[in-house]
Amino acid sequence: MTTPLEFGIDTFGDVTVDADGAPLSQAQVLRNVVEQGVHAEAVGLDFIGVGEHHREDFAVSSPEVVLAAIAARTERIHLGSAVTVLSSDDPVRVYQRFATLDGISGGRAEAILGRGSFTESFPLFGYELSQYEELFEEKLDLFVALLEQEPVTWSGKTRAPLREQSVYPRVEHGKLKTWVGVGGSPESVVRTARYGLPMMLAVIGGGPLRFAPFVDLYHRALAQFQLPTQPVGMHSPAHIAETDELAQEQLWPHYRAMMDRIGRERGWSPMTRGHFEQEAGPEGALFVGSPETVARKVATAVDGLGLSRVDLKISNGSLSHEHLMDSIGLYGSAVVPRVRELLTESSTA
Repeated sequence: MTTPLEFGIDTFGDVTVDADGAPLSQAQVLRNVVEQGVHAEAVGLDFIGVGEHHREDFAVSSPEVVLAAIAARTERIHLGSAVTVLSSDDPVRVYQRFATLDGISGGRAEAILGRGSFTESFPLFGYELSQYEELFEEKLDLFVALLEQEPVTWSGKTRAPLREQSVYPRVEHGKLKTWVGVGGSPESVVRTARYGLPMMLAVIGGGPLRFAPFVDLYHRALAQFQLPTQPVGMHSPAHIAETDELAQEQLWPHYRAMMDRIGRERGWSPMTRGHFEQEAGPEGALFVGSPETVARKVATAVDGLGLSRVDLKISNGSLSHEHLMDSIGLYGSAVVPRVRELLTESSTA
């Protein structure tokens, strides 16, 4: 590997339940997300990503504010979004918020930009879904120009132009690290390569290795654009407990409720236990099980996709804060060292 392998967690700040099964307030969930970030650093993880949503079942609408709170209580862990919905935001303001976070945290900020899988932000901020592709394309183009930290001249159809405009604050050391989240579109892969940005794969259904053609396309596109190799990361849902059976039993009712709720909005069939167990199996997208099971599945994905970062999405529906904290602890203390062992064994075999 050309870059060190990093391990992180992602959370959308799902509204979780207390010991009696009652939903927590969104305010309490926000405080819990901060505790999860502090815990992630304490167990040796490298990154925490906080997602952006604008709906009742997720507490986080402003990831950078939550990340700044985590920054104030940590020293090493990197802090990013998962993802920032750039299409319905202003690239200048997004850049300023992350540059501010980078300064506060001493250079630990990372932006992960995407179109998002939810669309509530479009009507909320006055954007038309008919411009879904155009908005992201233009705003990513402007954001990449801002990364150079030079006066920007830019024009497009979806935002007022800029003419020799400087943007502050400046990032203290080098450029702001910026990824693009990719869900499954070859066009998105090529776009990411064209801008020379790292790619974060959103593996939320089906086996991670089905994304191997996208990784190959990404590297070929970088070469054709005569750009250097960039890191590839993976984001996937996960839950870790002492045994496979316990991990599945803890997660299943919360995961089913979340998927059925979203499914009713999108016309999906109800989640079945069989489908859940299939996705939690060796060929599925859910990294659910004991530390050994999850470590083997992670090692297979790292080896098969050439990953530089693995971000496990530890929040999944209303699964309790206590279970999330336990899962984070096992990830850092047991899964990560086991993955490194497995990869070392594979490389020397």
